[in-house]
Amino acid sequence: MIDGEGYRLSIGIVLCNGDRRVFWARRAGMRSWQFPQGGIKRDEEPEFAMFRELYEEVGLRNEDVEIIGRTDSWLRYQLPERYVRRHSTPLCIGQKQIWYVLGLRSPDSSIRLDCSERPEFDDWRWVDYWFPINDVVYFKREIYRQALTELGGFLLSASGPRIDASGFLLHGRPAEQ
Repeated sequence: MIDGEGYRLSIGIVLCNGDRRVFWARRAGMRSWQFPQGGIKRDEEPEFAMFRELYEEVGLRNEDVEIIGRTDSWLRYQLPERYVRRHSTPLCIGQKQIWYVLGLRSPDSSIRLDCSERPEFDDWRWVDYWFPINDVVYFKREIYRQALTELGGFLLSASGPRIDASGFLLHGRPAEQ
């Protein structure tokens, strides 16, 4: 669904394991990596969309994860001009997203990338919390920084990965920005 300003409504997912790492996935047939994310359908609540996308892209169900937190408001990014499809209606200039941080309850073997007709990802790995900021495609770096900064606060009191009050992982520093 695209709003009146031209932003596609969607969700983003930061999935954490018990070893203070986040799920990082390679887009199918490409060299680019990203967090799971996906569009919100008309009349669909963001949390429902998040669980739907989590299953479609990563094969995990509600009982496989724990919701640790979500962003307070929409975070936005604009597409570079070359990616804007000028002949599409309605015109989409970027995405506005609600981001969730989830803790994995199930073993890694529960993760499956083949739960949809056209899998989004063809590989995945666990990475340090701040690694994605410098590894994601350039036009998503700021929204990733915003999401990880805001969601990191939830991890201070959660049973998952631990981040101190300044936003640093207890076992490392965030990537240079």
